[in-house]
Amino acid sequence: MTSTVPAPVVHTADGHALQAVLLDMDGTLVDTEGFWWEIEAQIFHELGHRLDDAWRNVVVGGPMSRSASFLIEATGADIGLAELSVLLNERFEARIAEQVPLMPGAERLLSELARHNVPTALVSASHRRVIDQVLLTLGRDRFHLTVAGDEVPRTKPHPDPTPTPTCSPRAASGRTPRGAPSSRTPRPGWPPPRRPAAGSWPCPPWA
Repeated sequence: MTSTVPAPVVHTADGHALQAVLLDMDGTLVDTEGFWWEIEAQIFHELGHRLDDAWRNVVVGGPMSRSASFLIEATGADIGLAELSVLLNERFEARIAEQVPLMPGAERLLSELARHNVPTALVSASHRRVIDQVLLTLGRDRFHLTVAGDEVPRTKPHPDPTPTPTCSPRAASGRTPRGAPSSRTPRPGWPPPRRPAAGSWPCPPWA
């Protein structure tokens, strides 16, 4: 059974109807970007390397593949990308199992979007297991759609995932359908001027 997306009536400052909102996770809804840096520093310390604080601005907020590759190259650590990625995800999952602090205003934002029946998607470069853990705090029912970085061929800054002709909301079971709109900046003209049909998600015209 697929949930129904109500037609929103909220308008933006320039008068256009607000049809949907796509939100990033780390650093937008939850204050967890610092967790990644702490875990990276810990792992590389165990490997016999000290991370330069200047590198934090390079890796924080970026996709794991890019950040991990940079740190391996910068330190010369004897570890492969796949192995490091597994370690990072495992440590991060353990960290957020203890606490997931919200960003200031995140609770109010999600509550207002729900109050105005605005379809909302969570789009993150984090892996599905991490997103599902964070959703225990944010509330899975607040999102019509969630998209994880390990569910698409390419993560940010690429405009994936590429949507299918009809982008349906996630099923009631909570699984995310393939072909979901991305949280990256879409082309001008999206969202479309017309409201989405009930039960469907508006699809941006990616290249």
